[in-house]
Amino acid sequence: MVIDRKVQVIDADAHVVETERTWEFMDPTDAQFKPTLLFSRDDPPKRYWQVDGKIRGLQPQSLSEMELAERSRKSGKNIVTPQSAREMDDVALRLKDMDRLGIDIQILHNTLWIEQVTDRPDVERAMNRSWNRWLADIWKQGEGRLRWSCVPPWMSMDAAIEEIRFAKENGAVSVTMRPIEGNRTIVDPYFYPIYEEAERLGLAIIVHIANGNSGIIDVLRSPYDPGTAFGIFRIPTVASCHALITSDIPQRFPNLRWGFIEASAGWVPWVITEARNRYLGSGRKFPDNVLKEYNIYVTCQTDDDIPYILQCAGDDNIIIGTDYGHFDPSSEIDAISVFKGMDGISDTAMTKILLDNPKALYGL
Repeated sequence: MVIDRKVQVIDADAHVVETERTWEFMDPTDAQFKPTLLFSRDDPPKRYWQVDGKIRGLQPQSLSEMELAERSRKSGKNIVTPQSAREMDDVALRLKDMDRLGIDIQILHNTLWIEQVTDRPDVERAMNRSWNRWLADIWKQGEGRLRWSCVPPWMSMDAAIEEIRFAKENGAVSVTMRPIEGNRTIVDPYFYPIYEEAERLGLAIIVHIANGNSGIIDVLRSPYDPGTAFGIFRIPTVASCHALITSDIPQRFPNLRWGFIEASAGWVPWVITEARNRYLGSGRKFPDNVLKEYNIYVTCQTDDDIPYILQCAGDDNIIIGTDYGHFDPSSEIDAISVFKGMDGISDTAMTKILLDNPKALYGL
């Protein structure tokens, strides 16, 4: 059933799932860098990307709607989506599914780059360039409803800036980065040229849960958490928000907008309190509303205590996404309708979270 459309809705965190078609946009001179999709003999739904001779990135799964329905039953969250829609083989079907869910615009993020994909700059440039052109093609078919977040080749600064400019001209609204890129965090001055260019172009910087340091990932893997998303991906995202607040980057780039995506928002009051204590300890004045003053936005989930978060952080910088296309604990295809039915959230705050705040973050 189509939900109430009185409030326009922007899904701040949706995904595309990479397939072999993703690499059809690779420059012919880079053909040797095309990833290869491998299949598990023992567990057929599992697939693996082989990049430069190594298994890399997120392991995609090919699940039937029946299998997705069973996972939904177990998790209590709806994660059922048509395969050709989440893999963007059928853009029209994706738009139709958005209509079903009451979503006007989706912001599309990558799936593969949640971990380090390669340690070779030439491979990174070729893969990221192809991905960005794939998304540009999707945007052209999307009737203005499918916007996206650029994946720059971080190891090649000149090429990264070139990709960001291409992305801006072809429907992108943001630049995606991991909270840890190799041996650097988001406050490293190495990234300042990217921040300067993004600010100039009006693009947001989106820190999506991920981790680009394979050594840290190996240390933090846990046999008790099959997904390992909490310690490996979510905690670095939270820590990077704290690092941003306590740095001078918001003053260096005062018009740059930041999004911290898919780490829920229950940590926001804690991070604000911790940052305030550090400001006071160093004699600095802490902003009355640090998220608003520093242009920081955070995605919430329907299992967050959203009224409490709004009480601590205000209602101008909280957004929400469905994680469309994924099957992990953050995924909830019905997040919008569930959110609209929640108690303790004013109509004004609801409109801000569904429309005004993501519109401001992504410059729509």
